[in-house]
Amino acid sequence: MDSSTLYSLSRACAKCDIGGRCCFEAKPPLTEERIRILMDNGVRPDQIDRIRAGYKRLGTRPDGFCTLFKDGRCSIHSVKPETCIAGPFTFDVKGAVLEIYLKREKICPMVAFLKENRKVYDELFETAVENIVKLLEGIPQSELAEIIKIDEPDTDIVAEIRLKRRLL
Repeated sequence: MDSSTLYSLSRACAKCDIGGRCCFEAKPPLTEERIRILMDNGVRPDQIDRIRAGYKRLGTRPDGFCTLFKDGRCSIHSVKPETCIAGPFTFDVKGAVLEIYLKREKICPMVAFLKENRKVYDELFETAVENIVKLLEGIPQSELAEIIKIDEPDTDIVAEIRLKRRLL
């Protein structure tokens, strides 16, 4: 993703009047590699929830926000988990098909910006798919089975991608 796209996305996020909704009750799944990266960048072991919910993820504070949400933004932005990088795109897996969904505007105000800016949409979509596939390749099947049980309301399917192998 080029610097002008990153700048545009940052500006769109900064205009969010919801204030970190994407970090509220997010619980992004983590691969062992991502855990290592996070810990190498100062994340404490107590900020990672290991398997209590069936998969490794970032924990949440008592107020429901991610443990790494500080001063209205992500404190580990440069090394954040794959699903956080994917932004308003989310996923489901059905056999060997990866379904990509886009959250609706009431969940993420950035969606309106993306719909008005096709180049930015396409770049973020490509980045989202790359990161989601990377996550899928690094997560145990038993954990993936738990992750896909999570309901993602207020989303619309935007793509179906055939995978090289059946995941579930």
